[in-house]
Amino acid sequence: MTIITTPFHAASTAEEVVQEIDLAGKRIVITGGASGIGVETARALAGQGAEVTLAVRNLDSGLQAAADITAYTGNKNVQAAVLDLLDKRSIAAFASSWEGPLDVLINNAGVMAIPRLRRTAEGYEEQFAANYLGHFALTAGLHQALAKAHSARIVVVASADPAGDLANCIAFEDIHFQHRPYDPITAYMQSKAATVLLAAGADKRWRQDGIRANALMPGAIATNLQRHIDTDTLKSWGAADADGNRLTVPDGWKTPEQGAATSVLVAASPLLEGVGGRFFIDCRESDIINAQNGHIALDAGNADLLWDTYFPVVSSWLENK
Repeated sequence: MTIITTPFHAASTAEEVVQEIDLAGKRIVITGGASGIGVETARALAGQGAEVTLAVRNLDSGLQAAADITAYTGNKNVQAAVLDLLDKRSIAAFASSWEGPLDVLINNAGVMAIPRLRRTAEGYEEQFAANYLGHFALTAGLHQALAKAHSARIVVVASADPAGDLANCIAFEDIHFQHRPYDPITAYMQSKAATVLLAAGADKRWRQDGIRANALMPGAIATNLQRHIDTDTLKSWGAADADGNRLTVPDGWKTPEQGAATSVLVAASPLLEGVGGRFFIDCRESDIINAQNGHIALDAGNADLLWDTYFPVVSSWLENK
């Protein structure tokens, strides 16, 4: 498998990646699009003429972000809609209300390192539920809309472990911490590894519908995502100074504009036309995490196991809206 490269790199910004791309007529949904790299992703895509829907839990924040993007880009086709990834009824309502084709779905929203074990009403560990199950349900609910676009893309924003990578993160025998001790970072990385398997599973099953799915790591960016991380851990990551003050752009980290670049590349670049089942970082395909080296995050067997386990669950959510 040839590794995909592009003219862009770790320091490229989202606007630089799309500046030559005409997205007029393209319809895009981005979860968590009101802040962090989500809003920068939305801003760059709207700036090239795309119709962008910010799928957000807080509608007021979403409407303000949409208004700001319109003011910045001049694009009036930016709107916000309510989506709570922990609420199966909210997911079903969002999916059923969508009309017409959908060109790009960007699964960007996430929660990180919830300090104490929390479960949903269904009994699922909350990070797994929000980052993976909620996005799985949304993606399944929008399948027909994506198919109507004939050449649609699913973009999954994953992560990488501060101590390594996404390999071996999923404890299939105890995903929801019924028996093992709960650890916030372990739970987060497991949920993010699962989202990569979601991309692999969707790409395998839906490519015949003209839908391709890829996953990516945006890089380390200081955003509200780290709000649950304790000060000592932030210091160890270089994200806080000696006094515990959080740094806006820690040394070696990216700005939100740079962090959104790979998302925008995977969502819109003609260089990735017809490409699926890959993992990208710093605006190029990762030569570490790929299907050839047997990495768990793109292992077809693991993708099938996770899909077969949870597709009936999310399908029932959509049917019982």
